[in-house]
Amino acid sequence: EVQLVESGGGLVQAGGSLRLSCAASGFTFDDYAIGWFRQAPGKEREGACISSSDGSTYYTNSVRGRFTISRDNAKNTVYLQMNNLKPEDTAVYYCSAGLYLHLGAYGADYWGQGTQVTVSS
Repeated sequence: EVQLVESGGGLVQAGGSLRLSCAASGFTFDDYAIGWFRQAPGKEREGACISSSDGSTYYTNSVRGRFTISRDNAKNTVYLQMNNLKPEDTAVYYCSAGLYLHLGAYGADYWGQGTQVTVSS
């Protein structure tokens, strides 16, 4: 059974930091791109960043320089370090895995259940 389990969300003040984790199981983690996507109330889901299987990383413009995605293949885990958080970062954050994953969310084979991040002003 494939599982992606996110953790680490919570409430933080603007300018603060959070670290999200995504623990994966049930598929060959090393072969997959893993990404973080987010969905704010009333908005469509958007891609934040992706870590490809070869270690390359990709960020959407709104998070570049503030967010860092990393992966530990030995632990089948991906992390999202979020610094200098802004109220507009408030959303449910989802972890996704796909062999051909894109920031546009196409190519996603698996999704986690999401974790809430709330940034207060």
